[in-house]
Amino acid sequence: MNDKNMPDSAQAPAVSVVVPVRNEAGNIAPLIDEISAALKGRWPFEIVYVNDGSSDGTGEELTKLMASRPFLRQVRHAASCGQSAAVRTGGKAALAPIIVTLDGDGQNDPAFIPALVQALMASPRLGLIAGQRVGRKASGFKKLQSRIANGVRGAILRDGTRDTGCGLKAIRRDIFVNLPYFDGLHRFLPALVKREGYGIGYVDVVDRPRGQGVSNYGMWDRLWVGILDLAGVWWLIRRRKRVPEVSEVKSNAH
Repeated sequence: MNDKNMPDSAQAPAVSVVVPVRNEAGNIAPLIDEISAALKGRWPFEIVYVNDGSSDGTGEELTKLMASRPFLRQVRHAASCGQSAAVRTGGKAALAPIIVTLDGDGQNDPAFIPALVQALMASPRLGLIAGQRVGRKASGFKKLQSRIANGVRGAILRDGTRDTGCGLKAIRRDIFVNLPYFDGLHRFLPALVKREGYGIGYVDVVDRPRGQGVSNYGMWDRLWVGILDLAGVWWLIRRRKRVPEVSEVKSNAH
């Protein structure tokens, strides 16, 4: 593959790991090393960090690390646009046919990435493998919020996913880049991939405490927007009557 975005002397990646970050300078180096250790020797890979308008040393830390890690790339938003926008930017910049997403705060353990990728590669009918957290490291109140949100979402969308908030996911790039975009997309990926006619798989993953810093994406600031998003995704699913099965017809001359 000859692509102007490909790192020098890099083999075409089979897996692109997309990490959205905002003000996570202290968590970057340890997480990159963990991702590299999880994938090294398995598949050619790249790590695409999306710097979502950070105001700390995130950009400088990434630039420094890129000098010694040819698989590392940084894509930057001039101003913070939110997690879904960052994930979408990373997916569009990715060079591999399989995209893995994970949060940049260290709570998603990269050791589970190979299990997600292997599960996705096992069948062309699968479009997404979603991590589902066990032993979640969060306050009781936050766990309750998530339980209620996932219960309501599951009852309405019927996507079979009990933990759509887990950042660890593996998805086929050609599916991802063609999904309808809206802020909040990352919380509805299973339902939207299922809408495209693909199956969803699941891998249990162990949650970890945040590395350093504080959460940049709150719960209450997206409550009412999330309700509207849920209604919108329900409408999208209802409006898709049938997924086309496409094949090209060749001329007899061929």
